[in-house]
Order: sequence, then structure tokens, then C-alpha cells
Amino acid sequence: MTSLVLKGVGKRFGGLQAVSPFDMEIARGKITGLIGPNGAGKTTVVNLITGVYKLSQGNIRFGDIDLTEAPRHEVARAGLARTYQTIRLLPDATVVANVMIGMYRHQKTSLVSQLFGLPSSRAETARFRDEVFRLLDRFGMTRYADYPAGSLSYGDQRRVEMMRALALKPEVLLLDEPVAGINEVEAAGLGEIFRDLATEGEGMAVLLIEHNMRFVTNLCDYVYVLDGGVLIAEGTATQVVNNPAVITAYLGDDKDA
Repeated sequence: MTSLVLKGVGKRFGGLQAVSPFDMEIARGKITGLIGPNGAGKTTVVNLITGVYKLSQGNIRFGDIDLTEAPRHEVARAGLARTYQTIRLLPDATVVANVMIGMYRHQKTSLVSQLFGLPSSRAETARFRDEVFRLLDRFGMTRYADYPAGSLSYGDQRRVEMMRALALKPEVLLLDEPVAGINEVEAAGLGEIFRDLATEGEGMAVLLIEHNMRFVTNLCDYVYVLDGGVLIAEGTATQVVNNPAVITAYLGDDKDA
């Protein structure tokens, strides 16, 4: 089963080593966690994977595809999609319009067909809308289809961003703090969706960056821990949360206390 594999991946900004070289595997059919205190380098890793930043060291492969030097559009074409720590939506556009943006990867009709509203373009648009509404139903958002995205609550805007990423039909889904600002009941519901995405059919490879340790422990199959850009632990969720180095990174040592 295809995995997203990072080998010796590191990032330096000038004289600052933001992420020290480390290895990570994000396997299909699994939810992999990437955790650590604020400033640990977690989002930097996602930016390296998705081509926002260029690697200073190492390489990234998804199956037979080398993504080490790939720009963002090629990363998306390879089947990787992400959400952001800070929500990025078109606030005045409807929920449906925001999610439809994610369908661009699958567009097959020509620009001429779209401009003139030819039957092939109309049929493709109708098919895309059907797929968008299936996503809305899955996330319990159908009633908000025609609402401006900016008018929704913070948690619902998070859902719109997740649906837009899923509209790409990715093979790898990178979730950057997806339940931040969401209550435990809503987070549990999203966790069920993430688990289904990882296990249904061939299964997605899901990378979860999250501060909610209960959420991570309940959901992740394997967890990597960064602190100050350095990998300090990896293993099952239970192994990691009981690791003394991880406890110190989150809570400080006796002298700090």
C-alpha cells in the first residue's frame, strides 16, 4: 500500500535550523499524528510536504512519485490535499462555491466549453455539484449550502475547508489543527469522519497535526513528536504520551515548574 515517505527531511531559514533532518512515513489506511508544543515545526513540515517551502535537506516520495522539488500544483495533482491552521475561505462566496473550488483537479472540459456553456461543461458542473452535496451531507452542512462561508461559525468554516480539501479526492489528506476551537462533541464527530476516510475502500493516508491530546490518543495509529524542530519521540499514541521526553516538552521539567 502506497505511503508518503519523508527521508532526512530538514529545513533551514538562514542560520536557523527550523526542522532538523528526520524520517516520517504517512501510510494509507492509517491516521498518523504529528504533535509538539507551539513552535515545534509541525506546520513547517506540512509546508515542506506541499511545496510551500523548499527542502534544505532530504527527499519526499509518494509511491513512485518524487515530490522533493515539486511545486504546489504538482503536489496537488499527485493526490495530496491540506487544510490550514488559519482558515482560508472566500468569505463572500457560498459554501457550495467554496467547496467546488476543490474540484478543479478533476475538470476535463475545455475553457471554450465552459465559456459558452456547452452541454459537456454543464454536465460536468452538475456532476461536481452532486459530489459537493454528498460532502455537505457527510459533514452535516447541507442546510448551509447557499450561505456565504464568512457568515458561518468558526467550527462550520473549519468544516467547509475540510470539504474543499476532500473535493480534490486526495490520496493523502494533511489536517493542520482541524478541531482547534471546536467542542469535544463536534471533534468526536469529525474524528469518526477522519477514521472512515482512512479505512474505507483503499483508504487515505491521513496526517493529523493537533494540540488536543485526547483527540490524538483516541484517533492516531502512530505519532511523531517534534520539539524545537527536533524529532524527540515516535510510536503508538500510548507510547508517546507516556514518554518522559514528551512530558517534559509539554509540561517542562522540575526546575521549570
